[in-house]
Amino acid sequence: MRYTVLTLFPGLIRPWLAESLLKKAQERGLIRVEVVDLRAFGLGRHRTVDDTPYGGGAGMVIRPDVAVAALESVLPADEVVLLSPAGEPFTQRVAEELSGKGHLVLLAGRYEGFDARVEAFATRVLSIGDYVLMGGEVAALAVLEATARLLPGVIGDPESHRQDSFVRGLLDYPHYTRPPEFRGLGVPEVLLSGDHQEVERWRRKEALRRTLALRPELLRQARVGPLEAQWLAELDRES
Repeated sequence: MRYTVLTLFPGLIRPWLAESLLKKAQERGLIRVEVVDLRAFGLGRHRTVDDTPYGGGAGMVIRPDVAVAALESVLPADEVVLLSPAGEPFTQRVAEELSGKGHLVLLAGRYEGFDARVEAFATRVLSIGDYVLMGGEVAALAVLEATARLLPGVIGDPESHRQDSFVRGLLDYPHYTRPPEFRGLGVPEVLLSGDHQEVERWRRKEALRRTLALRPELLRQARVGPLEAQWLAELDRES
């Protein structure tokens, strides 16, 4: 899969790509990432990319002619994603959908963001949460990581992402490793029992318990079977 990130700060993106699984995925040819400096398309001797907002107000706005020139230099693409707090929520479902694309372009803004007319050149606008960052680079990296890890071969065990939080609409169950006791905190006995059937049953119930306690709104659309629905009703009565 090919990714192109358009940003005013390539130096914020490239170090992230030079470590861990994303680095290995590039080395193995599973993904290809190009980082394009918007300033290379800036105007005049100073490579100006922004201007004051029409109507007044604080901050600077990235010019549409600069942003679209940069975008058109990397087309064609299957999706052009503009990262903005005003966008559609970026969810696991969206990540799964985008991971099936061949070329994803990620538009990361700065300052007060892109001129609103740039949205006309995007296929979708995505938000990673109800908060405002200093720029779109963190959001672009979130989309890149969440989609790349779904590609075959990028993570070692494909089973691991099938059990991730949100895949079935539930939070993930808690994980433990050695030592069996740490500062008075133990590991649930069932995980030390060697009984794989009971371990699986415990994990499914803990995923339900966590979701009910921390993100109950997810349960409205979660994919649960009849037995899990029964456990959920029991957990709800206990809480």
